[in-house]
Amino acid sequence: MNRRKGKWRVLVVEDEPVTREHICALVQEDPDFELVGSCATAEKARQALFTQGVDLLLLDIQLPDEDGFELLRSLNAKVMPLVIFITAYDQYAVQAFEVHALDYLLKPFDRERFYGALNRAKAQLQSAHLGEVLERLQALLHAQAHYVKRLLIKSGGRITFLPIDEIHWIEAEGKWALIHTNDQIHRLRESLSSLERKLDPQRFVRVHRSTIVNVECIKEIHPWFHGDYVLVLHDGTELKVSRRYKAELEARLGGRL
Repeated sequence: MNRRKGKWRVLVVEDEPVTREHICALVQEDPDFELVGSCATAEKARQALFTQGVDLLLLDIQLPDEDGFELLRSLNAKVMPLVIFITAYDQYAVQAFEVHALDYLLKPFDRERFYGALNRAKAQLQSAHLGEVLERLQALLHAQAHYVKRLLIKSGGRITFLPIDEIHWIEAEGKWALIHTNDQIHRLRESLSSLERKLDPQRFVRVHRSTIVNVECIKEIHPWFHGDYVLVLHDGTELKVSRRYKAELEARLGGRL
């Protein structure tokens, strides 16, 4: 990570408005950092991380749409920033950060504690050992990961366990999710947002507000109108990729469309 125009770029993710404004004001007092944005949800943070070139992320763990660990697990190495975690008192979370030698701010924190964390971040951003810090972060995320291996499908009074490996893509239909496999479509009464949090982001990616796809099932990608794209799966299924989710797909595939 290199400094841009003499400053490191910072994103603040905190759902409490007063705390978020306070953190932003503290960041802006430090001449070595540039505040590139702030947001209250993981979805908006993810969009910013894919587009803003963030060096340091100040991340609240408890967010309204998903937790901070889920957000970080959805990123690849190219966009993964250095992270300072923000948390209310949780002895298990704090212990996890300390075991992995990662910095955190425990609410409520004072100016001294905040700038101590910021100064440690500067040292790490300048260090040749930054890669080791990011490796510790990956180890923490791996320890926290609890992605499902199968989905429970109820139909006709029966319960079927559907292995995740069999899923090609998922589409929203009202309050239901239609799960497409090789030869069947299963109906599950669950939102796509809920399913997205359960599925391993290294394997499944949201490409449209109504579509999640298994990246291993993608055969081709074709440009469409107005910056949209079309995915062609190995079975011939065509799925639209909206501009909103283009950056996430690029991050999963490791290249620009």
